[in-house]
Formats: sequence, C-alpha cells, structure tokens
Amino acid sequence: METEYVFNLCGGALCLDLSNTLNGRLEPVQRERLESYRDLLSWSRQAGLLSEREARALAREAERRASEAEHVLAQARSLREAVYSIFSALAEGKRPPRGDLHALNALLTRAMAQLELREAEGRFTWRWRDEGDRVALDRMLWPVVRSAADLLTSPDHNQVRICAAEDCAWLFLDSTRNRSRRWCDMSECGNRAKARRFYRRKKASPS
Repeated sequence: METEYVFNLCGGALCLDLSNTLNGRLEPVQRERLESYRDLLSWSRQAGLLSEREARALAREAERRASEAEHVLAQARSLREAVYSIFSALAEGKRPPRGDLHALNALLTRAMAQLELREAEGRFTWRWRDEGDRVALDRMLWPVVRSAADLLTSPDHNQVRICAAEDCAWLFLDSTRNRSRRWCDMSECGNRAKARRFYRRKKASPS
C-alpha cells in the first residue's frame, strides 16, 4: 500500500498552506505535491477541510467525473499560484499583480455563493452549503479562497513572510512578538540553514 505524503502545514493560514504544496520554488526542478485529485483530497483532509468520509465520497465521485476532477485539480494549482504571487509580492513590499487579484476574485464569486447562515440553539454560524445530489468536487477550494480574502482584508497580511532558506521560498504568517521569524519550519529549513553556515565557516577556516 502506497504511503500517503504528509503535508507540512506551517503557513499559519489555510491559503498559505495551499501555496506551500509546491516544493523547491527556487530550484531548477520543482516538486509538485498536487499531482492528482487524490493528492488534493489528501491535503484537504490533513488541513481539516474534509473528514475521512467526505474525502472518500469525493474520491468515488471523482472516478465517475474524471475530466471534471482534473479541471478542479488545475483550478487548485492556479489558485495556489495566484495566492503565492499575491502574498509573496506583499511580503516584498510590492503591489500584487492585478491578474492574480482578478483570478482570486473570480474564484471568490463562486466560493461566497456557497456560504449560508445556520442557526442552532440561538446561535448563528456560517457553513458551506451542499449542492443537492450533485457533489461539488471543488468544495475544498471554497474555504481556501475565503482564507485568502480574509487575510488580504486583515492587518495580518503585513505579517506574511517568505522563508529565508536558499532552497525554499515558502510563505508563512509571522505571529512572533518581535516579528523575527525567518523560517517556514525551524526543524527543517532553519536547521538546514544552520548546517550550511557551519559547513561554510568550517571550510573557510584554516586547517
């Protein structure tokens, strides 16, 4: 049985976690972690967007609607790249590309149309509505799109950072008190950077 890939959800925001599903952005050969619709389901389940039961139901539905599932996968990748382009630009003090904002807005129209209010015991909450008998294969993208919109309209968008590792460039939300976080994941990128610095100092020092 094939071992499921474990996604690193270190972004601090759902949309940033999706942007980090492409490894090695600064390397000549990048590593795609969303190679199939099943990979998208796996990420969605690990990110808490789908239950095991919901993921299995979507997997069965995707087998019956294979071309639509491929379209949703392509849409997820496009959303990922728009999110990365927008927030990496903000992290560098630049204006986000208009084309990517337009792409996000187009998806936002679809996503927000699926929101409805739910009342229970005198309390009201938002929830994503079901689309009747026809299961929406892109339902995991709706909360991601909303996450991007919520982050953009929040002061927290000024806390988005790009990982300082030479071979990473993932995005993360720096919630430290003095805004000093440099790595997306200290246990991975941070330790690799320390190892490189140690190696360079050792190589430069006289024997």
